[in-house]
Amino acid sequence: MNDYTQVTLTVTPYDEIVTDMLAAMLAEVGYESFVPEETGMTAYVPLQVYDADSLHSIIADFPLDGYTIEYDTVNIEGEDWNAEWEKNYFQPIVVDDLCVIHSTFHTDIPKAQYDIVIDPKMAFGTGHHQTTCHMIRAILATDMNGKRVLDMGCGTALLAILARKHGATDVTGIDIDEFAYENALENIRLNDTADINIRLGGVDALHEGETFDYILANINRNILLADMSQYAAHMHPGSVIFMSGFYVEDIPLLQEEAARQGLRFDTHTENNRWAMIRCTKI
Repeated sequence: MNDYTQVTLTVTPYDEIVTDMLAAMLAEVGYESFVPEETGMTAYVPLQVYDADSLHSIIADFPLDGYTIEYDTVNIEGEDWNAEWEKNYFQPIVVDDLCVIHSTFHTDIPKAQYDIVIDPKMAFGTGHHQTTCHMIRAILATDMNGKRVLDMGCGTALLAILARKHGATDVTGIDIDEFAYENALENIRLNDTADINIRLGGVDALHEGETFDYILANINRNILLADMSQYAAHMHPGSVIFMSGFYVEDIPLLQEEAARQGLRFDTHTENNRWAMIRCTKI
């Protein structure tokens, strides 16, 4: 059973910027899913990963003054969390009238050019978060016909599925979490894109000598900084990498590392302080 610790965080006074920052900090210590609430948010972390000391430290060292952050925890079974998510949280989303993302239990689904079915379970990536929307828009704005694409940290495999439907002919998704890996396999079957290659692991799952035309890496700043050299090693001159999962303030750090790895910074997009950057292998 894939059991979880549910952490309900109350922020006083409530501020979405605070909950976004908390989500980013918690993601760096293993939290996988975040649900906004009227007074804060609810976060979910695998039971075996939950550490009370690290949670306390994140709250005690929170960089913004003037806010009080309190929390309660409860352990829940994975199947109970899934039922609660499907019932209350995951609603269909339409991105720019071009892509609709919904689950198998949804009815009255809006029409769009790309229809993607995602049963998310505990895996990240339903299209609701700004970072995922950044990546969806980047894919839709890019000619991927006949291209090789890597979705690094694929979660639900939403981005891999969209890339495949958008014309990419050789798509690989990689995730280090076993539950996300299983969920990605389920979702590619639901979308008739079973030719997507899903691998379990981190950068160690990349094969020696393989290169990609496009890399999609919606993870977090620290992992991007740590693994960028490996991404660059699997790009050829002209390959493009889209990176998201961080704040606008983090862009200079990522630009600096990208330059060290022979990646030219092209552009960035931002929404509510969440950012995405595009770089090209020189």
